[in-house]
Amino acid sequence: MTANAQAYEGQYQGLKAVWLKAGPYEAAVLPEIGANLIAFRDAERGYAFLREPAADELQAFTERPMVHGIPVLFPPNRFEDGKFPWEGRVLELPVNETDRNNHLHGFLYNIPWQVDGFSADALGARAVFSVKVEKGDAVYAQFPFAFTVRLEYTLSGEGLHQRVSVRNDGDGTMPCLLAFHTAVNAPFVPGSSTDDCTFKLTVGERWEMGADGRMLPTKRKLPLTDAEARMRDGTQSPFFESLDNHYTAVPQNGRNRMELTDNRAGVKLVYDVGAGYKQWMIWNDGAKGGYFCPEPQVNLVNAPNIALAEEEKEQAGLFALSPGEIWEETSRLYTIG
Repeated sequence: MTANAQAYEGQYQGLKAVWLKAGPYEAAVLPEIGANLIAFRDAERGYAFLREPAADELQAFTERPMVHGIPVLFPPNRFEDGKFPWEGRVLELPVNETDRNNHLHGFLYNIPWQVDGFSADALGARAVFSVKVEKGDAVYAQFPFAFTVRLEYTLSGEGLHQRVSVRNDGDGTMPCLLAFHTAVNAPFVPGSSTDDCTFKLTVGERWEMGADGRMLPTKRKLPLTDAEARMRDGTQSPFFESLDNHYTAVPQNGRNRMELTDNRAGVKLVYDVGAGYKQWMIWNDGAKGGYFCPEPQVNLVNAPNIALAEEEKEQAGLFALSPGEIWEETSRLYTIG
């Protein structure tokens, strides 16, 4: 049972928001800006788990809403020259990372989503959002597949639960390429510092980046350095070096997760994601401190442009949805301590 659960439409810094409240927690989703879950907090203890825009950052956030909250990336990350080969044809995506001549981050993180509904009961507060792409839509003109992405958030005394699904509404196969650019505060506890924070990430090997500086991976995997290996046992700082790296996901004890521990306060934030996310991207904005992004990804960056054998495609998360098929996965954010 969850005490005092609420779900309602309101405002977040003047933006339309759907608010969820349950137990000590509160969360806000911005349906008009990519269904970004912009806030997840423990209101009783004053914890803010996600990076939120300050009042003077709001315009910058609305113009580039990729480094706050939990943006939806579809298709995620970079595609070489904006080209996307699929089923014998080559699609042309807009090159929006001009210095590297790549397409970056897809089409869903900054467009309006539909609010399908919200409610609250003794089990918690929940809200459902969706975006449907059809012929004639602006997204379809660049990414010519008919599909629906559905995003459901449930807030309870056990934290925040996310369920996402992708349904192929078209007549041919479509790629299922998805990630979340989750921006986590480190520290999230008032009065703590970055020096109080260590984290765990269930990674296996690092994908080698090409030597041309375009941040596009080769198909070669590298062993972790000693410093990277400390991420797997939870003893490493999120800012031990500048990180803009891609890793294979290797679950530990049956779970694929990031854990951020505030050692001063004795509190751990757990970001537990489903095994359908076969890659982890980690970015810490040059190790400046304050926040970092552990990003669960379905697919290897630029995977359609890499010559992969059939068995390699499975590990790289490059797969097709047939007409009518649905891919679904879940994740959860909660605290221990």
